[in-house]
Amino acid sequence: MSNSRIPGRNFLFVPGPTNIPDRILRAMHVVSEDHRSPKFPELTLPLFTQLKKVFKTESGQAFIFPASGTGGWEAAITNTLSPGDKVIAQRFGQFTHLWIDLAKRIGLDVIEQDEEWGVGNNAERIEETLKADKNHEIKAVFATHNETATGVTSDIGAVRKAIDNAKHPAMLFVDGVSSVGSLDFKQDEWGVDVAVSGSQKGFMLPAGLAIMSVSQKALQAGETAKLHRAYFDFQDHIKANATGYFPYTPALPLLYGLRESLNVLFEEGLDQVYARHHHLAEGVRAAVAAWGLKPCAKEAKWNSDTVTAIVVPEGFDAAKVIEIAYKRYNLALGAGLNKVAGKVFRIGHLGDLNELMLLGAIAGAEMAMLDVGIPVTAGSGVAAAQAVYRANPLLQV
Repeated sequence: MSNSRIPGRNFLFVPGPTNIPDRILRAMHVVSEDHRSPKFPELTLPLFTQLKKVFKTESGQAFIFPASGTGGWEAAITNTLSPGDKVIAQRFGQFTHLWIDLAKRIGLDVIEQDEEWGVGNNAERIEETLKADKNHEIKAVFATHNETATGVTSDIGAVRKAIDNAKHPAMLFVDGVSSVGSLDFKQDEWGVDVAVSGSQKGFMLPAGLAIMSVSQKALQAGETAKLHRAYFDFQDHIKANATGYFPYTPALPLLYGLRESLNVLFEEGLDQVYARHHHLAEGVRAAVAAWGLKPCAKEAKWNSDTVTAIVVPEGFDAAKVIEIAYKRYNLALGAGLNKVAGKVFRIGHLGDLNELMLLGAIAGAEMAMLDVGIPVTAGSGVAAAQAVYRANPLLQV
């Protein structure tokens, strides 16, 4: 066959950006308007209230910055800490690595704790380090709820318990970029001081918004924090947001999209959203097992319900699987990053997805693996996922 354009749509199964529902696309199709008009707060004020429900916080302060999740990380650090402050950060994937790099470049003294890629936060190690810090020089613990590069979800409640067991005042910062809106997030219950997310994953929007929720303790820490900030200053936003405005021109179409995204999430019901993600992920994990392959996550307790990183057999290049899937089948799979580059490909299963959509991704990945010579049985992964989905369908007839 020729190399002409492939008919039909591209199948987007990277772990973000995710599919954007048509109704959200339509909601963002708006003309420009005055973001200082008397009517503008009718759009914005409900967003802050509804975001608190997604983060599950009563007392937290919601923020919406025109930025990616990385901008949210920078805002978290610069608004609460001072140059040279000590923080604990564990590295077990590309995005934990990037948070450490960001913190060091901004001027923090990072206590780096390396873990095997394929596991999550080591709460016991955090507790030991905090207990040894008799003078309470450590100001914060950085934890990643969902490490997108390896398909690993950490127990944030266990990290909070570790901090409490050490009787330490350190704040808890959590990267929830690929979890909030897809996995249950309990800011108040877990005692999370700064939670960072982004618009392009569970919120089903284009990239462009850093969505955050910040505890009163973290806001108070900002009163003595000495790191410089301007664009990301919490206080500027608190003053303007109180009446429904922003300290500078907001990303207006994305705000309309966020309103519709929140409508979508609450119409389905957050508990059902989380149950759906787990159900879809179980089908992918069944497919991986049927292929005779393993996920990057070392144990079932680390399995992510938003992305599965699949380890290819020795002697094969996962990048080739991704290339074939894209060029031959119009399927976008996630690449392996850093230490796992060429060793894994990733299937993202978060956002606006159902069973048949995911079966298409499983079938495409299966065909791409067969095309590069990986010895999987044709149809095995699809059949295994079908069995999971038929045993407990999302919609009962």
